[in-house]
Amino acid sequence: MDAYKQEFIEFMVESDVLKFGDFTLKSGRKSPFFMNAGAYVTGGQLMKLGEYYAKAIHDKYGLDFDVLFGPAYKGIPLSVATVIAFSKLYGKEIRYCSNRKEVKDHGDTGILLGSKLKDGDRVVIIEDVTTSGKSIEETFPIIQAQADVTIVGLMVSLNRCERGKGEKSALDEIKDLYGFETAAIVSMDEVKEYLHNREVCGRVVITDEIYKAIGEYYAQYGAVK
Repeated sequence: MDAYKQEFIEFMVESDVLKFGDFTLKSGRKSPFFMNAGAYVTGGQLMKLGEYYAKAIHDKYGLDFDVLFGPAYKGIPLSVATVIAFSKLYGKEIRYCSNRKEVKDHGDTGILLGSKLKDGDRVVIIEDVTTSGKSIEETFPIIQAQADVTIVGLMVSLNRCERGKGEKSALDEIKDLYGFETAAIVSMDEVKEYLHNREVCGRVVITDEIYKAIGEYYAQYGAVK
């Protein structure tokens, strides 16, 4: 595993974004882990987060794209932090773009904030995590309605590796449905193996007991690969 991926896993734990225990998800599933990207709240955290995203996007999609699109609301700070990181790390000026939940009819009008989309733009979508694909279902037609663009792919921070609406993971379902690539900085499989019996912030994050619980969770909800 690349060093930045290992660092990112520890960063999620240190930032209290990735937790382990007993959680009830919005879907009703009982999960031994929970991720809340809303816990990234400081300037230092957002700076690091943008750099991790930039490295993962660069590894997967290179530099041949023009716009980073972050769906409202969590995608807005993610897109801003990551285009700053692209400028710093790779000297590449990527434009950021996000949608509003409601169309603005005065001043900076329209459904978008940040850069406008132009015909010929190549776009990468950035999100925190995708469990059902609902946000892409809402975002895809908005992007298509603005200009004749190519969506290069989607990058999320964590692939939960569990079933979406069908037997495949949400990321695989999005790829099949919309025809663009999908990827994550790290997968839950990588997280599980890396953190098993490893100390982070002075404590073992995934004990043998939690490791077993994660295995049982995936036996029930794991996606077909």
